[in-house]
Amino acid sequence: MKVRRYQLGVLLIVVLAALIAVNGLALWGDQFALWVDNAMQLSAGVTAVVCGLLVGRRMRGAQRWWRVLFALGMAGWSCGQVFWSWYQLVEGEGLPSPSLADVGYLTFPGFALAGLFVLARARERPDGKRWLPQQWNAHFGAALVLDGLVVTGSMFILIWAAALGGLVKSTGPDALTWAVAIAYPLTDLVLVVVAVLLVVFDRVDRPYRANLLLLAAGIVALACSDAIFAYLVSIGAESMKPWADAGFVLGPLLIAYALLATPSRRANENQTVPVDWWRLALPYVPVAAVAMLISAQLLFGQGPDAIEVSVGVIVIFLVLARQLLSLLDNRLLLRRVYEGQQLLEHQAFHDPLTELANRTLFAERLDRAIAAGSAAGGSLVLIFVDLDDFKEVNDQFGHGGGDVVLHAVGQRLLGCVRSSDTVARLGGDEFAILLEGVVDAPQSVADRIRGTLRRPFAVHGTQVAVRASMGLVVLDPDEPLVTSDVLLGRADTSMYAGKRLGKDTTVVYRPSTDGPPDFITFLRRAKGGVPDGFTMEFQPIVRLGDDAPVAVEALSRWTAPDGTQIPPHSFVSAAEGAGLGAEMDALALDMACREVSAAELDLTVHVNVCASRLGTSELEESITAALARYEVPADRLVVEITETVPVLDLAAGADAIRRIQGLGVRVALDDFGAGYSSLTWLHALPVDLIKLDRALTTGVRPDRDVALCRSLVSLGEELGFTVVAEGIETAEQAALLGRAGCGLAQGYLFGRPGPLSALRLAVTP
Repeated sequence: MKVRRYQLGVLLIVVLAALIAVNGLALWGDQFALWVDNAMQLSAGVTAVVCGLLVGRRMRGAQRWWRVLFALGMAGWSCGQVFWSWYQLVEGEGLPSPSLADVGYLTFPGFALAGLFVLARARERPDGKRWLPQQWNAHFGAALVLDGLVVTGSMFILIWAAALGGLVKSTGPDALTWAVAIAYPLTDLVLVVVAVLLVVFDRVDRPYRANLLLLAAGIVALACSDAIFAYLVSIGAESMKPWADAGFVLGPLLIAYALLATPSRRANENQTVPVDWWRLALPYVPVAAVAMLISAQLLFGQGPDAIEVSVGVIVIFLVLARQLLSLLDNRLLLRRVYEGQQLLEHQAFHDPLTELANRTLFAERLDRAIAAGSAAGGSLVLIFVDLDDFKEVNDQFGHGGGDVVLHAVGQRLLGCVRSSDTVARLGGDEFAILLEGVVDAPQSVADRIRGTLRRPFAVHGTQVAVRASMGLVVLDPDEPLVTSDVLLGRADTSMYAGKRLGKDTTVVYRPSTDGPPDFITFLRRAKGGVPDGFTMEFQPIVRLGDDAPVAVEALSRWTAPDGTQIPPHSFVSAAEGAGLGAEMDALALDMACREVSAAELDLTVHVNVCASRLGTSELEESITAALARYEVPADRLVVEITETVPVLDLAAGADAIRRIQGLGVRVALDDFGAGYSSLTWLHALPVDLIKLDRALTTGVRPDRDVALCRSLVSLGEELGFTVVAEGIETAEQAALLGRAGCGLAQGYLFGRPGPLSALRLAVTP
């Protein structure tokens, strides 16, 4: 049935139930009530026959034949009802049995039983595909057997108490009457048990379960009225009230609904099947009915007989066995859930190829080890392993052969460390090893790893040699603010230093006075302030012709604790590599604006920032904060974009420059001609100034230098930017720039970098 027809069907059942109840009152006399009762029974039976034949014509295969079988059964039942009505209404017999009516009635169980078995074999779905039943296992099969036995035993007790027991114990008016009377409960018992077991065993394709449930309900309704009829016949009763015939009306009607019901196609065959509560609860419905039956018998002093007690005890033990099996199933289910969770957790934190820890798990353990080592002063060693020239293995043997080598490398690395240590594959041909606790000779571990990797690997019958470069870092417990990223960065830097030395080497990380790592430590310790030894020097930018200073460029300087002057490119690059470039930019902006404001110089100040921060909100916030904090006019600040990294998205870079210019700040392109900049940059980026790299103004080829500078100056005039020449050290270079038309210059010729107070003495009014 379509979903929209269910409401009409339920309404019809409710109306018929109300009509049966009213008719049972016999308000217009017993004879009229008898006529209405027989008419309703016959109408329901004929309706079922018509529905089965009409719908069966449109079906095919098993879906046609089970409907035809039920229609034939209901046709025999309806013929029996015709004879029954004749005997009752015309000849005036109360309960005409045995008679020709019994022949018609008893044809229904045979056809119905055959129809149920045909429906059970209807495995084809409406979309033409085969529905796959649940996977059976030993526990599932045992549960179905126990459910079937429980249902069978409970139904036997109910039918025995309702009719079968009385019929067996009585002889009835004669042998034929007794045999006909007992045939009804016996056939009903078989039909009801088969229908219920089909529901419990899930033996009907899910799209057709509605048909089975409606059929089962109709069969149960017929069985209830049959039981009452058999009991009345066995005791020699002469009439049967219309109320007792309710099953003969509602049963055929429910069967008609079952014959009409046609499942709709599923929109998604992979959709989740809801829990079948019928299947779960149905085995226990007869048990509950038996419990209520025995309670009523004990309450009214008519205790159960020996048959009921014996079968009841068996049913109780079957129910207990079923519950024990359910407990076992639940335990197994919980174990599977736990194992599934463990598997998912393992997959989330381990590399699927090598089964080693992945980057996430390694970083987590490294952070935990750093925290524990810093708190207790413990030892920690990190080894970064990168296979040398591994691309050649992939090129020669394919990625499958490369995977074989990677898995073997992982196993060998595990054999070089303790069980408490962690070996991880970070990705590609990169591995990392974490050694915790007391590590006497970290270098010996690295040597052992290099030695074991030098043994050839077997790939597709060929011996393959693998070499590895390693970086080794030992944690200093007294060093503050160290993170896993910092240690991995140091190990990675040491490893690449080994590759530059010739590969197949181990480089131990050691902080040095001239190296970037020390500056990183001081920068972190400053926590937003000025690191120890960090200062700002300034170099003038002058107007060619009168050498009058028009601006100064702020240059970062750092002096190591031992007094060594560290080159700016070293500690700035280190800060960039450690992810502290934004802090460096903010520090430079703040110090430059503070010193210019304190000196009260009416000069523009140039501050360098990395191109990678262009467009970030942090840079724009740092600019705004520095200008506001020291009350420096925005037009006196020029942000110089350095070329340590290229601007990959020129459109986004242009938008970022416009936002900075919107603050009133000008933007310059530094070291033009030496890095990633090109004419494309000049065309795409709306900068206010470009600063020519000293390589363009060395004077080695004066004629060409003049031509190039003149072209760039002319281009600047056309595009609206100013040109500043850097690295001017001689008067000849200055004269060359003058001939090229360049108006601004910077270099040692006009002043070396120094403190702003010293520079101020050289400023021309």
